[in-house]
Amino acid sequence: MDFEKLACAHLRELTPYQSARRIGGHGHTFLNANEYYKSQLYFFNSTTLNRYPDCQPFDLLAAEADYVGLRPENVLISRGSDEAIGLIIRTFCEEGEGIAVAPPTYGVYAIFAKTNRAQVLEIPRGTDFSLNPEQIVQSVQQAPFKVKAIFIDSPANPLGTLFAKEDLITVLTKLPDTLVVLDQAYIEFAPDYSYAALVKEFPNLIVTRTLSKAFGLAGIRCGFTLARPEIISYLLKVIDPYPVPDPVAQIARQALARGGVELMQERVNEIVQRREELRGHLEKLPCVKEVFPSHANFLLVRFTDGPTVFESMVQKGIILRSFEDKPGLKNCIRITIGSAEELDEVMRTLTALQ
Repeated sequence: MDFEKLACAHLRELTPYQSARRIGGHGHTFLNANEYYKSQLYFFNSTTLNRYPDCQPFDLLAAEADYVGLRPENVLISRGSDEAIGLIIRTFCEEGEGIAVAPPTYGVYAIFAKTNRAQVLEIPRGTDFSLNPEQIVQSVQQAPFKVKAIFIDSPANPLGTLFAKEDLITVLTKLPDTLVVLDQAYIEFAPDYSYAALVKEFPNLIVTRTLSKAFGLAGIRCGFTLARPEIISYLLKVIDPYPVPDPVAQIARQALARGGVELMQERVNEIVQRREELRGHLEKLPCVKEVFPSHANFLLVRFTDGPTVFESMVQKGIILRSFEDKPGLKNCIRITIGSAEELDEVMRTLTALQ
């Protein structure tokens, strides 16, 4: 059987998104996926496992709605925010239409678009990686195809930057017939820049959130889409019948309860403090050219020789994330803020390279 001919033509040349787990790497210190370095112990009721779960467990919808200040009808639960990104593209982009992204950014946006025969428009950033709202509007208006959705991550991955509220409003206002998808996977590290409330004002705004980062629950795969009920109703037409396993829903409810949110906020404070301590140490090293500003649980660092640093870390069992091949990020490596012991190991290894 010729599987090359059997596979869809548009997938034959597509390189899949290289997640941290897919890239792999043998080591003992993993600071490449922006996970929290330890997990809170949660319990679930095993007596419900013989039943199919609700497609959208209402108590979890209510818990997330309460957390973000919206109503349950504004919320969709999915397998991480990754699934939400795919659902949006599958729901609103037909063949010949597409999305807009601003690289360097989260690579899944473009991969999901291409797997669904949607086109991808790349919006240029400034020399400092800033994102100009007027440039976004102009690029979309002049695109050679119909742009149905613009994907903006804030805080951005891997840049760690924020998209200002007034800039978001400019784009929403000037492109009223285009969806603006604001990926806020890291928003707990910059809570003052949460724009979930704007969903009530702008019908073309979609916000995605996750429990994978600040809540330390990457393994349960639970994310949320925040939008007008009309958008949610369309996404529900596309989502799989049982997207939320019951143990996942039970753990997520505990995470979003008062005690879980307070614990998360304590962790965030610790991570931010550790991030800035690491920044200070890195800036003193001769092999470091630049440490980018960050509003997330990682630092993006430009080294004098990124590939050598990355390989040296691998040899020591320390797995980081290289962005060598991304636009404008030559010699750049992203370091997740792990435990104090893990970051001490990173600094010892880097110091030994001098």
